[in-house]
Amino acid sequence: MKSIEEQLKIIMKGVDEAVGKDELKEKLETGKVLTVKLGLDPSAPDIHLGHTVVLRKIKQLQDLGHKAVIIIGDFTGMIGDPTGKSKTRKQLTKEQVIENAKTYEKQIFKVLDKSKTELRFNSEWLSKLNFEDVIKLAATTTVARMLEREDFKKRYTQYEPIGIHEFFYPLMQAYDSVEIKADIELGGTDQRFNLLMGRTLQKEYKQDSQTTIFMPLLEGLDGIEKMSKSLGNYIGIDEPSKVMYEKAMSIPDELIIKYYELVTDVHPDDIQLIKKSLEEGENPRNIKMKLSKEIVKLYHGEQEANEAEERFIEIFQKGNIPNDILTVKAASNEFDLMKILTENSLVQSKKEVRRLIEQGGIKINDIRILELENIKLDEEMIIQIGKKKFIKIIIED
Repeated sequence: MKSIEEQLKIIMKGVDEAVGKDELKEKLETGKVLTVKLGLDPSAPDIHLGHTVVLRKIKQLQDLGHKAVIIIGDFTGMIGDPTGKSKTRKQLTKEQVIENAKTYEKQIFKVLDKSKTELRFNSEWLSKLNFEDVIKLAATTTVARMLEREDFKKRYTQYEPIGIHEFFYPLMQAYDSVEIKADIELGGTDQRFNLLMGRTLQKEYKQDSQTTIFMPLLEGLDGIEKMSKSLGNYIGIDEPSKVMYEKAMSIPDELIIKYYELVTDVHPDDIQLIKKSLEEGENPRNIKMKLSKEIVKLYHGEQEANEAEERFIEIFQKGNIPNDILTVKAASNEFDLMKILTENSLVQSKKEVRRLIEQGGIKINDIRILELENIKLDEEMIIQIGKKKFIKIIIED
């Protein structure tokens, strides 16, 4: 059994803010199993590394002996979380919500311990509230309090419409905490209003207030914007091990420690040693290789992590061609390099192919090409695009 100080050190690793930390310490001292809550909006089920920041913290709490209750917001999802939105969210159908929830269910257990996780749908209790219950719920807060939310305030001052039903989203999310008697609720810093509403509502219902733990938003591979699939600066947890490793190696040096804190289970004391070694002049590339391996190991196991690292060394440090590159066949009389590269998603557009050739970024059999016309065809052609991408083309008559 870890000491209370050790538990708090692990719980607070990478945390942006914790409200009710003293209360949490008191609960930990009782030795009881705490209920850790996370609400998921099932409107966006594709999980990348940015989404795992909160899940990874819950896993650390599970490892300390506590129970996670993951609430799929099938009922609240039909309203849509208005957080950060400049206009009313389009409501999802029940069928869409259920389908998205199934996808989430498959993905979260890539991080969480299933044996210590309870999965609930908030329609289980929210759909049973009668109008009297709803009035009682609405009476716990004021319009002025709701307008403290930045998004609501902005829409109100700009005369943008706000649906009455949108005010109920934070109330319903807070009621979830009442229903399961949450001891801790986790979320991103953009969920501050909603999570603190849970503390308020628990007091109204004569319960101990949950500790709210806010995790930072994770910058993506560009080091600027929040990790997002739409921006392409993400690492997907379902991606192949070699892709995960290579992407992790492109993280900006200044984010190395943040990634260690937010997306790994490395102990805080070990992270301090890593930080110290960087400050003392250790090559960031060496630290980043350890980080990349740590990330891959979490989702693919140690063997694949080792293989991904070996592959990276062969390609990017020794300059060797990988032996598992994509292979396609092409007829000699219909050979079209631009079409092959774009259709196989090695480049985004024909315009990009031309730009790469002008910059000397495409090689055929290790010879840089300067134009698309008059390419000499061999039976087997290894095309290299930039430093990282390869494709083998087998020419057929």
